[in-house]
This record gives sequence, structure tokens and C-alpha cells, in this order.
Amino acid sequence: MTVEKYDSIIIGAGAAGLMCAYTASVRGKKILLIDHSNKLAEKIRISGGGRCNFTNIFSEPKSYISANPNFCISALTNYTPHHFTGLLDKHHITYHEKTLGQLFCDNSAEDIIKLLDHLCNINNVIRKMPVKVLNINKMPRGFELTTNNIGIVQAETLVIATGGLSIPQIGATGFGYNIARDFGLNIIKTEPALVPLALDPIQLEYFSPLSGSSFYSQTKIDKMSFLENTLITHRGLSGPAILQISSYYNPGANLQIDMLPAMNITQQVNENRKSNKLLSNFLALFFSERIANSLCKILKLDKQLSQLSNKEILHINELIHNFIVTPSGTLGYKKAEVTRGGVDTHELSSKTLESRKIDGLFFIGEVVDVTGWLGGYNFQWAWASAHAAGNNL
Repeated sequence: MTVEKYDSIIIGAGAAGLMCAYTASVRGKKILLIDHSNKLAEKIRISGGGRCNFTNIFSEPKSYISANPNFCISALTNYTPHHFTGLLDKHHITYHEKTLGQLFCDNSAEDIIKLLDHLCNINNVIRKMPVKVLNINKMPRGFELTTNNIGIVQAETLVIATGGLSIPQIGATGFGYNIARDFGLNIIKTEPALVPLALDPIQLEYFSPLSGSSFYSQTKIDKMSFLENTLITHRGLSGPAILQISSYYNPGANLQIDMLPAMNITQQVNENRKSNKLLSNFLALFFSERIANSLCKILKLDKQLSQLSNKEILHINELIHNFIVTPSGTLGYKKAEVTRGGVDTHELSSKTLESRKIDGLFFIGEVVDVTGWLGGYNFQWAWASAHAAGNNL
């Protein structure tokens, strides 16, 4: 049997895999890019409502979670959001900024997929899909892969860009973690991240009538907090503020929600202490009528402001500014945007993403224990880690 040989084989044709293949091929490397799916970069395709929130102009190391917080500094410094937008500008792909530094395609996420595919094609990247890897052997110099339909292939270097466990309905698997374990690398425990939080039936009694309602909030777990919208759903809590804080959630943790972070409700009530307005009508100045009525129901209180006692005002303040919820868990990988945890970064070079144990073995993108905030940060990690590896294959 003829064995096809390459400089590098990249497993995973998503954001990180495509970027790595392009970066390495520009350097004249003979690259084979394979994926178990027949769809190219499906996670790019569905992201940002189909317009792909491809980076965040405020990306910096503090916006990433890892057991080794300094690991991402090198890659993010050497490939910034401006590098990626420069690539888009060069190829006339237009984009716009939404809130908080989030950049989206003007047209469609397909623009980015087509661009990366085009850059790979013109630089002679060989892409085969779908291909299932049946076995990986480490040779004295490089790797040998046995596949289901393209036979045996060999390469001096191997890049794992297979993503995490989030959104299994589009093909996510734990394949990359299994490879790492097979080669003796440590895995930081994986959890769903950027994911809605579930509430138990008792808590849902208060929230379910408000399904579909949202409000601006500050969510907080321990010392970490985010200012964004919270959305109430029929299963619990979602919205940007909840997705952000979910990456810091562990089972049993309390979630603190300030439902009115922009003002002090005690001050507002005291300034209107002589009013005959009902509390529910007063709260409706700050929240939707449904939320205002629900807050009064939780407080078991709806009297005129002029009749409120100091103790009752204290209770109102505590509910609105320090609403404590204990989630029963998350909605899992099916609803998670990314995976927290992954290949232990202590096992990898921060400059090249190469394994410290196995020469020529690289891990990039979501499979690595680097998880960004909501809003384009995880795509920026994909581009930056891929660039670092692609320049060092």
C-alpha cells in the first residue's frame, strides 16, 4: 500500500484548523487537513446568528479562563484582532462592531469560511472530508495515521484542532481529549461554558411566568461579575450576563444578581416616600410590568410607597440589588457555546502550542484549556493559537 507523506497533518477543519493550515501552507509546508464531518467549519457557520462574531477588539489575556492564566499571553500578543481584521480588509470582507467590541460580518459567516477555504486552496492545502482516524502511531520521526477511507498517511508533525464538547448536534466529540490522554497528557476537567443555567422546580415557580422577560443586570459569582442583560426562560436563566458568569459556575455555587445596577432602589423609594403610588406601579418605572408584579409577589408586598416601613424598604433593596439564586446546574453541552477545561496548558509550549512530552504534537483552539468570554473572544483564541502553531510546524 502506498503511504502518502506530508509535512503536517491537521485534524479538525474548523476555525483553528483552517487558520493553522493556511498559516503553515504559506510557509511552503505540505499540509493535509482532515475532518470527520462532511461540513466545513460548521461552528463558524452558525455563530453570531449566522454572521459570525469573529473577534473582539478588546481581547486580552484577562478575558480568558485557564488553570494556567498566563499561557495565552504569547499567542494573543503575536496575533491580535487587528491582524485578523487586516486579513478581512485585504480580501474586501466588510464587518461592523456591535456592543462591547464585538465584530460581526456585514454579510454572512460564509464569507469567513469561504475566505479561509480559498486561502488554503491557493496555498495547496490538501483537504479530505469526511475522514475517520482509526489509529495514530508515533514513529521515530513523526506520526502515522490509519484512516477509514484514505489509507495510511504520515507526517512529521500532527495538529489536533478538533474542538471541545459543546454543540454535539453539529459533530462535537471528545476525540481531541482522547488523543491527548493516549499520549499521556493531562486533561483539565471539562465543563459546559457560556451556557444557560437551570433552576429547580421550586425556583421556577417564581420565574416561569416571566419566561421571555429580560432586564439589564450585574451577575456575580465570588469576585467575578458581568454587566449585561439577563433573560428568563422556561428552564431557568440565560442572556449575555448569565452566559458570561456561567463560565465561572461550579455546582452548588450561589449566583448574585443585581437587577438594577445603574441606580439605588432605596434612594429612589425614599425620594418618593410621600407618594400614594403602589409599589408594583413604582417598580414598573424600572422594570417591565410583569417583572414588577413578580417582584411584589416574591416580597409578598404591594402597598403605597407612603406606607412602606424602613424594614420593608430594606427587603426591597436586598431583593433587587442582591437577588440570590442557586442554579441546579447548566443546560449542558447541547446549549453551551464552548467547553471549559481541556488539554492542560502546562503540557504545552505557550509560544508554539507543541506538546512538551511528544515532539511534533500540537493542540490548538477549543481543545486546549483556554476559554474566552462571550463576544468573539473564543474565535480570537482559535486564530491566535492556530497562528502560533502554524508558524512552528
